[in-house]
Amino acid sequence: MIVGEVCNREVIIAKPDASLVEAARLMKSCHVGDVVVVEERERRRVPIGILTDRDIALAIVDRLVRLPYLRVDDVMSRDLVTAVEDENLYDAVKKMQSHGIRRLPVVNADGGLEGILTFDDVIELLSEELTDLAKLVAREQKRERLQRLEP
Repeated sequence: MIVGEVCNREVIIAKPDASLVEAARLMKSCHVGDVVVVEERERRRVPIGILTDRDIALAIVDRLVRLPYLRVDDVMSRDLVTAVEDENLYDAVKKMQSHGIRRLPVVNADGGLEGILTFDDVIELLSEELTDLAKLVAREQKRERLQRLEP
């Protein structure tokens, strides 16, 4: 399975010069814990960073006096780790684990933003797969019991 089959294609984005308060309001209204920070390059939205709810919380603690003046690019994580949409899902999960991240922007071959893969997406997929496997095992056990009862 590849990342592009699993990722969420509806990504909430922000410009680097947006205010931190504006980004926080956007996250609240969209019920998300992050925004992918993008720049327009040759008609593509290219991710350059990510701003999480944790980044905002830490900024409030560290820079309370300047809060109204902070911009997204003052606080966002710049060491952005991404996955390419045709990347193997297992490799993307390993990338998330090795970098200690829960959110992985997904880009196309040209670096344009295509989606986002989150820890929650992976857990949901695994949950569905395990449920399907459990149903298969239960059906097989039922079939075997019925076969034992036949003369």
